[in-house]
Order: sequence, then C-alpha cells, then structure tokens
Amino acid sequence: MQFLSRWDGQRLSATIRGIPLVDGLPVDEIASENWQPSRGDLALPVLTLDEAAFAANRDLFLRWCKSAGVAVAPHAKTPMSPELARSLRAAGAWGTTVANIQQAAVLLASGERRLLLANEIGGLASGRRLGALLRAYPDVEFHAFADSPAAVAALAEAARIAERGDLSVLVELGAGRAGARDRTAIEATIAAVLAADRLVLGGIATYEGAAATADAEETMRAIAALLERTIETFAMVRAAAPQRPLIMSAGGSAYFDVVARALAPGAQADDNATVILRSGALFFADHGIYARAFAEIDRRGGLLINGARHSASDSFRPALSLWAEVLSRPEAGLAIAGFGMRDASFDQGLPVPLRVFRDGVEQQGLATQLAVTRLNDQHAFLSVAPEAALAVGDIIAFGISHPCTCLDRWRVILALDADGVVTRALPTQFG
Repeated sequence: MQFLSRWDGQRLSATIRGIPLVDGLPVDEIASENWQPSRGDLALPVLTLDEAAFAANRDLFLRWCKSAGVAVAPHAKTPMSPELARSLRAAGAWGTTVANIQQAAVLLASGERRLLLANEIGGLASGRRLGALLRAYPDVEFHAFADSPAAVAALAEAARIAERGDLSVLVELGAGRAGARDRTAIEATIAAVLAADRLVLGGIATYEGAAATADAEETMRAIAALLERTIETFAMVRAAAPQRPLIMSAGGSAYFDVVARALAPGAQADDNATVILRSGALFFADHGIYARAFAEIDRRGGLLINGARHSASDSFRPALSLWAEVLSRPEAGLAIAGFGMRDASFDQGLPVPLRVFRDGVEQQGLATQLAVTRLNDQHAFLSVAPEAALAVGDIIAFGISHPCTCLDRWRVILALDADGVVTRALPTQFG
C-alpha cells in the first residue's frame, strides 16, 4: 500500500506520500519549510497528526491511570512509530506493548527496554526467532503471553536460545480470541511454566475487547464475566508464585474504565501486583469508533480523576486528519476526492469531512454539506448538498475512524502545530 521508497532516518524522499518534490530534504529542516496542507503545499493525500491534541490525550489518560491505580504500556501496533512510543514512555507510560516478534524487533532497535508481547508467538520455530532477538538485547525486561503448554514450550525455547533464566510468562485467558478458555487449560499452562527451567510466572493477561458483541448489554455482561475469570486466574497464579511481583494486564480499549474498576482493587489488596492496560489507539482518538466509545464511557459516569468527573467525549480530541483534494465534480450532487481505501481506514466507518479550504482560506460551513458515501482504491465518493459550492481543487480535511487501520497505510505521518503548519515527520515502521 506504500511506495517502495526508503526512509533512512535523516532525509525525506520525494517518493514518500505526502512529501512535496524536494527529494533529500534534511529532517531537521522540515519546520523551516512552513508547509501547510490547507494551502496545498503537500502532495495530497496526506495523513497528519495534531501535536497538541495528541499531547492532551496523552496527559489526560496518564492522569486518569494514576488516579485509577493502573499503569499503561501503550500498544505500539497502532502507529508503529518508535518516536511516539518513546514520547509516551517519557511522559510516564510503564513500557510498550507489541503484537509480534517483528514489532518487538523494531522497538528494541529503537531503544525500548520494557516490552509486553501481547500475543502468543506460535511454535518452536517462532521461539527460536524470539530467542535470537532477545539474545541481542540481554538488558530488556520482557513479558509474553501463553495460553497452553504448547505456547509455553515456544517461550521456553526462546529463553534457551537467549540464555535467559527469567523470561516472564503472562497466563492469558480469553473469550472470542486467543486465551485459555477454562480452568483446566489455565492449570495446564501454569504447570508448564513452573516445569520450565528458564521461565517464570509473571502474571495474567486478557483482552476484554474480544468479548464485545453487537449488543451493548450483552457486551457488558460478557466483559464482566471475563474480568471475574481474570481475577480468579490471578489468584491461581499468585498461589503458584507467592513472592513474585505480578502483572494483571488487560487491553483497556474502549472499556478501560470498566477494566480498572474490576482489577485495580485486587492489585492494591495484593500489594505486589500492577494492573497494566495496553491502550494505544485512544491517544489518537477519532471521529468514529472511539468517539462512540467515549460517549459510552460518559454514559457509564465519565472519567473520574482525583475525585472530579470529566466527560470523555469532551476531553479526548481527535488527533489525526486525512487531507485530500477535490478532483472532479462530474455531476450534480457528486464530488470525487483524491483518496481511497489505500489511504484511509473504513472497517469501522467512513471518513468524515471536517473542514474545506480554497486557496488556503477555510470555507465556513461547507464541510457540513458533504458526506463520504463509498471508497474505491484511490477515489472517495462524496455526496454534495445542492446548495454547496464545492469546487475542483478545494482541499478537505477528513476525520477518520479506527486509528490502527488508518496509520498502517502510511510510511510517514506529518505533525502539525496549532496553526496547521508541519513541524516534523514521524516515520512508521510497519512490516
């Protein structure tokens, strides 16, 4: 989905989408160019990050975490940007979450040294690959999931190859995705870890988002049941590892308030356990799936921070915008914009027109008269109200739904300041 251009960490290539035809521009000179997507300075389409919104979301969520008695290891799979992962950790995140060995390699190479691999890795061949990676980084604090003796065996192979005697295993229980389904499977996984020479029980893990259904009430019942099983599993792991510091990890996702209320009291009572959420996309927020999730959180009582209640919908700010140009007005009521499925997420809702610019000047109210109705590979179809004076060459800023499946389409995200000027380039490193 990307041009096969190379990002070498020092200079921008004109073949990277969004970059004007200035091949070889030093990265540290980007801000001096004063590029603005609203003026058409960039090669559209382009994905941008509102620096202030991202920082505000980060600071808000970290304050909430501290107040709720939980920590967070933001999931790096959302942007796969080492620079953003580093900024979250520097602001107070416990560590970083990855989904597979390839992502772990990227983050380790960038300097991260506390990782949760929130997934099973596969079989013995994957264990050998992980072991070779960990052998190159002997100082990393590393935790990985296992939901069966077979998964434990793969991690034991990794520990053997890495020559580690303390590889931490989180016993995963689950619903709807990976994770042990019953007590027998949990007991077998715990026993396999205890029997392995180089592994240690590091705690338990789950992903509550996999229990969600189309029915809101059924979803809440399913998540409550899963979290109750999580607490029971933690007691089993604690009994098997009475002295070790343990982790209780859950995704956080759209239900971080529910997770914290369920798990934090147990960790506090244990006095040697930490609840670690793995939320990643909410730092970006959006105009779709997370906007709906924040509204649900508000219906559950909002964000409680140091005794004060805050509206999640009003507090989190969408940080990503997709910019595209109007290419054609082929018939009344229709416009074609220059982006498509190769550029934007569409699995959780189509992009939403936010602002329209003509010659760098915002056309007030025009965006409300537009709607994206469908996407081709590189074309967006917009319905246009009869009275809307949308013209070829107008530039539209769109809000997206589901940051994870939008960011993975981009090799570089361009950061914007409060005036909409490009301040820096953030390279992504998706496999």
